[in-house]
Amino acid sequence: MHQVIQIIDFGSQYTQLIARRIRELNVYCEIHPFQHLPKMGTEVKGVILSGSPSSVRDATAPAIDLEKIRKKIPVLGVCYGAQLLAFQNGGEVLPSRIREYGRATLTEITSGSSLFKNIRRDSTVWMSHGDTISSVPANFETLASTQDVKIAAYKIQNEATYGIQFHPEVTHTSDGMILLRNFVVDICGCIQDWTPASFVDETVSALRMQIGSANVVLGLSGGVDSSVAGLLLHKAIGKQLHCIFVDNGLLRKNEFHTVLESYRHMGLNVRGVDAQERFYTALKGISDPEKKRKAIGRVFIEVFDEESNRIKNVSWLAQGTIYPDVIESVSVKGPSATIKSHHNVGGLPESMKLKIVEPLQTLFKDEVRNVGNQLGLDPEILHRHPFPGPGLAIRILGEITPEAVRMVQEADALFIDALKESDLYHSVWQAGAILLPVYSVGVMGDERTYENVICLRAVTSRDGMTADWSQLPYEFLGRVSNAIINRVKGINRVVYDISSKPPATIEWE
Repeated sequence: MHQVIQIIDFGSQYTQLIARRIRELNVYCEIHPFQHLPKMGTEVKGVILSGSPSSVRDATAPAIDLEKIRKKIPVLGVCYGAQLLAFQNGGEVLPSRIREYGRATLTEITSGSSLFKNIRRDSTVWMSHGDTISSVPANFETLASTQDVKIAAYKIQNEATYGIQFHPEVTHTSDGMILLRNFVVDICGCIQDWTPASFVDETVSALRMQIGSANVVLGLSGGVDSSVAGLLLHKAIGKQLHCIFVDNGLLRKNEFHTVLESYRHMGLNVRGVDAQERFYTALKGISDPEKKRKAIGRVFIEVFDEESNRIKNVSWLAQGTIYPDVIESVSVKGPSATIKSHHNVGGLPESMKLKIVEPLQTLFKDEVRNVGNQLGLDPEILHRHPFPGPGLAIRILGEITPEAVRMVQEADALFIDALKESDLYHSVWQAGAILLPVYSVGVMGDERTYENVICLRAVTSRDGMTADWSQLPYEFLGRVSNAIINRVKGINRVVYDISSKPPATIEWE
């Protein structure tokens, strides 16, 4: 059993980022909403209290009884967590005199502090709060200050309880990883043994015990999550795993055949199902994005159910659920308002009576890639850009037709191939082509044209939660535009999306 750092979530947008930073230190951690706290076993070596959009002064402010934790194991309060610790012990938390948001510089650091070991006095920290700790009880020792925040960090005397009013998990805090390492490794004494290799060994062993001699069915999508889940299960149970890869007619150009062959080369027991016409028929006449998603989800479930029934002795349904999905389902703000039914086969008919196995449910996306690399996943799949569950359906604004799919597939292929040829593919997090529901006047040769418009979209991001539009070279965009207009019949204009997320989303639908 791995040692654990437990993160108590009070609703901060940065909570998952704290967890990811700790995982980068090869230490296992878990996120728990403050209203759903588990019992703390001996494996829990420290607790981090997250930030929150709330104020500790509000009557409905989220809170827990910290007396049950303090003095037993080390505690680190971050932003709201630090304010909560101070407030519950008689300190004063008031609205900030000036807006404390953005970069600040540490002007004072108490020498000899274990939390600030190897951190420079003039290092940059990131502030993001509307309240500030204006005074603390006598047994609180101030550890650091900035020009505007006198109590930027503190320690409670005679116990390993700390509070900081800045965010060490964001990259803007220059020595944030040093501070987190000081707390997790030095103060909490955690062993850094959470690695891809250990995860593979432990998960394979656990899967063998869990599944026994039964058969497992898994819906492959061509994406990283389902592919890594497939390889893990294959390593554990071999031919007992039956993979189904459905061609819904909304994949990228030639993707069904190339990905299917990649799976077979990896030794997976996979069945390819060509169901294009069934999906096109179900989507005929539908333009509303949500109705498209529901239609795709319904047909996928029908096809998957039919194919699964061809396999004997199936007791388990495998899913590529990852940790952010698990967190979302029990988050501070409640379950996600929109279930992504187009790739969540948890909606399969109850008549299948299958038990669920989710080998990736403790991993973040970047950890899934690390495990895939450990397992030898084909680099073409491992490092591919994210692709939406409904596929090109949400990159065709309007009704889905085979002709519309053809135009998007060809434009997308030219764009993606050009990114790879120009060594730009891996500097972009996600890219694709969108068919707009407008026509444009153009001139080709001596003839007037009135044809379709393609929009190119490319973004840089770490996890998709926020994204900036990729500033691709003009010369590159010009070459791609010319290639699409000259080679894709029905397209006479190409535009480039320069919107960031927020306020825009990465996909158009």
